[in-house]
Amino acid sequence: MGTFSTMSGSEMEIMRVIWSRGAPVTVGDLLEAFAHRGWKAQTMSTFLSRLVEKGILHSRRQGRGNLYVPAVSEAEYRRLAARQVVEQLYDGSLSAFLSALSGGQGLERREVEELRAWFEEVCGHD
Repeated sequence: MGTFSTMSGSEMEIMRVIWSRGAPVTVGDLLEAFAHRGWKAQTMSTFLSRLVEKGILHSRRQGRGNLYVPAVSEAEYRRLAARQVVEQLYDGSLSAFLSALSGGQGLERREVEELRAWFEEVCGHD
């Protein structure tokens, strides 16, 4: 994916619809899904062009329009976005991030157990 770029709120909304469809979409499909927003075709095309430029979407010509498919899964995007937050705001320190996330108040027992289970799964230790 090259250099990672985060999405705006509207871009994320659009991608959630695209990810949920599991099939290529057109501008028309998305205008229908976002009819409540009242966006015009040009507005949607601008969002989609930005997502293609960011490497989050692929587009291919079909007839007079384009078909759009995700270049990354939602899970991969979330992983990259989370890693970017840790790198940029916490100098790559996961422990500093977790400390900030807990607000310096410590973690609840449930949260500790969830983290312990996750570490055991990821690291393969008992």
